[in-house]
Amino acid sequence: MKTHVAGLASLMLFAGLQGQACAQEIVLRVSSGASNVSTLDAHRASATDDKALVGWLYNGLVRFKPGSADPKDLEPDLAERWETSPDGKVWTFHLRKGVKFHGDWGTLGADDVVYSLQRSADPKRSTFSSDFSAIDKVEKVDDLTVRVTLKYSDVNFLGRVSNYHGGNIVSRKAGEELGDRYGANPVGTGPFTFVEQVTQQYVKLAANPDYFRGKPKIDTIMMRAIPSDSARELAFTSGELDLFYGKREQRWVDSARRRPGFNVEIFQPGEYRLLHINRSQPPLDDIRVRRAIAAAVNVDDLVRYVGKDVGPKGCSIVPPGYLGEDCTVRYGFDVAKAKALLAEAGHKDGITVKAIVSNISAQQPFMEIIQAQLAKAGIKLEMQVVDHATYQSQTRKDLSGLVFYGAARFPIADTYLSEFFHSRATVGTPTAATNFSHCAIADKEIEEARVAPNAEAQKGLWKEAQRKIMDDVCAIPLFELRQVWARSDKLDFGYELKGALNLAPPITEATTLKPR
Repeated sequence: MKTHVAGLASLMLFAGLQGQACAQEIVLRVSSGASNVSTLDAHRASATDDKALVGWLYNGLVRFKPGSADPKDLEPDLAERWETSPDGKVWTFHLRKGVKFHGDWGTLGADDVVYSLQRSADPKRSTFSSDFSAIDKVEKVDDLTVRVTLKYSDVNFLGRVSNYHGGNIVSRKAGEELGDRYGANPVGTGPFTFVEQVTQQYVKLAANPDYFRGKPKIDTIMMRAIPSDSARELAFTSGELDLFYGKREQRWVDSARRRPGFNVEIFQPGEYRLLHINRSQPPLDDIRVRRAIAAAVNVDDLVRYVGKDVGPKGCSIVPPGYLGEDCTVRYGFDVAKAKALLAEAGHKDGITVKAIVSNISAQQPFMEIIQAQLAKAGIKLEMQVVDHATYQSQTRKDLSGLVFYGAARFPIADTYLSEFFHSRATVGTPTAATNFSHCAIADKEIEEARVAPNAEAQKGLWKEAQRKIMDDVCAIPLFELRQVWARSDKLDFGYELKGALNLAPPITEATTLKPR
């Protein structure tokens, strides 16, 4: 009998220990609203839904302090210190010793940094190559020292090598050995490591036990693919999610804040919404038609819909608050003027324009409002509503007359001007980024601003570039749509969240999640 009792006790103890071990795993369950992840290659990941994961996997030479998107808050990351030459053209970075890449990919060294920056500057391997056009050469001084020589002084260079877009450092060995497979097998130095991705279901990350700032307190992150707003909210309410991307509408924010357990976070940078007009498609190649569209859109109606906390109005094709923003040229809402311009262009009976529209709540409702506004001026907008991944693909294939697009970039005018309005960024070309309008009228000013001798000359060139682009009606400024996420009471970020350039709350080694 004793034997049986002892056996049973041992079994119960073993089961208890098993349960305790399982209970000890801290799993953060997140949904950004993505239906799928396009790539986790830091130098290719431009889609909003990819950038959250990239932010948890990689480091830059410097980083934005967690919770901030302000360039004044840049601090050491993989580089523990750096020096700059008096003329601002030579930057020398001293790397941390002993920083390990994920898995068995070795230890960070100067070769990895040289490889990463050269890769970021290569349009064949990077979406963000224009950000690194100032680089003349990148050299290894010794195993832990890298020297970057610029063609001209770039006052924003430190931000370019931050933990954002092309500034993220990748493993040279992994990049070379994995080649085209790297985007599905990312290797960084960040607080979390990639485990697996199941298409249209989830991406799984695990705590990096060798993270140089200390092992994260969260063991696992499960990023679930839940594209439906209502389904994400239901999953959060039922306890299946700890953190999720909310609806960026004032009514939803106000309602959620009244509900127990909903901690709503609104933070910058906002993804600035522009309505790009594809100048390569008739009749949009006629400036009178483009001016008619600009006159028919009532931005104030859109702002009233989204709400003051979530969507403040813009005035230029450069986002509000970016260094170099200029609002000298503005469009005014005038339906009568829109009709007159169409008639002058030979379209007194109106026109039909086609647009590919994403079904996400951050786009479709706004395009429906714009559709109704345009109709009053005799412009019929035929919308093909598709899932977000299809929208991203088809708009980049030049298939849409109007493109409603939102993005957040490093907060200087050059990033927006280069990625959306320089001819080099035109969709459908080998160096394509997000120039949906085929705008090319301000190439000269955009390029000259990068090598301007001083800040005032640079701002003057940016101002002229914006004037030309607005006069040519390449795009219509709409509003800034700020980030809206909701977290449970059990989740503590470990910092005050005011901003995040990767558009999702940073999950760091200090982030904690209380047991359920």
